[in-house]
Amino acid sequence: MRKFMKLFKSLLVAPATLGLLAPMAATANEVTINDFNAAEEIAVTNSRVDGLEARLNNFEAGSFSETTVASFSVDAVLGSIDGSATGESTSLDYQFNIGLSTSFTGEDSLDIAIDSGSATASSMGTAMGFDTGTSLVVDGVTYTFPVGGATMVVGDATDISATFTGACVYSSFTDYTPDDCGTGNSLGAGGKGVAASIGYEFDNGFSLAAGISSPSTEIVGDKSDLYGLNAAYSSDTYGLAIGYVTDDGGSKNVDRTGEETTTWGFQGYYSFDLADLSVGYESQEKAGVDKTGYFVGLSFSEVGPGSVNVAAATKSLYKDTETEYMIYEASYSYPVNDGMTITPGVFITEGTTDETGVAVKASFSF
Repeated sequence: MRKFMKLFKSLLVAPATLGLLAPMAATANEVTINDFNAAEEIAVTNSRVDGLEARLNNFEAGSFSETTVASFSVDAVLGSIDGSATGESTSLDYQFNIGLSTSFTGEDSLDIAIDSGSATASSMGTAMGFDTGTSLVVDGVTYTFPVGGATMVVGDATDISATFTGACVYSSFTDYTPDDCGTGNSLGAGGKGVAASIGYEFDNGFSLAAGISSPSTEIVGDKSDLYGLNAAYSSDTYGLAIGYVTDDGGSKNVDRTGEETTTWGFQGYYSFDLADLSVGYESQEKAGVDKTGYFVGLSFSEVGPGSVNVAAATKSLYKDTETEYMIYEASYSYPVNDGMTITPGVFITEGTTDETGVAVKASFSF
């Protein structure tokens, strides 16, 4: 800014001086050089430029807080799915995300997520879990702050698992096998509107966390609330995590929305010399009916310039009497540069109609 203003001053002073000298040469018989005080004219010009500089500085300083940081990401996928309900389909989908974060004390963080995506969800966009809607939409507002030695997260449209510690090192390609290693109902539990989550990390690798979420219209009332607990241990070579979540279904006498649902989830990873193994298991009980699901994934971190991820998992949670449908995926992710990553991959989903997908995803961050 200072270099710009110095150049700006020079540009203003030069024409002003030349403009004043030109009439002097044209009317030398009427005006003498003593009638012109160049120093005064330059001083006036400098004064005006200084005032302009001060206004620009005030505008710049007031635009954003010095502690506010913005991050942007764009994901695009070009792919084809064969065997879907609509037959073979090829599509190009995208999503755009903005993250705004600011701190007031240096230890807290106010975070706002803004999302946009393809106008409609194609089969491939759904498989990737992309956002939809061409308008920018606020996807969540959270405030993170310390409470003693613990970390507290409160906000709207956030998860009760915001402070949970997982034990999954697998990077998923599709939304069918999410990053929480198939434990999306427990260790990756969401929320019902307003949520609060608190976690504490011990120095020895252990951590504890808890969360609660309620509909925004009635916090911890007669309507359905979500509660969760988490305990984990992690080291350089292995880690274990367990999560427990219950949806109380609402009061038994007032505005009951359904039966109580309880879910247990387990994650674990182990790092071998060649690859990292990630596993997940989840069990859910509702109205006396039990359902289970599992996940197994391998991550090879050094394959040429990139990394390979291969996984198999149940497509959902199933009762013992139900047929288990599986999903398989394999992908190769390599960074083109610091802000761009290309990931080609394939996946197969079982069901009443099996589907096979091939896609290339490009991820940009800036």
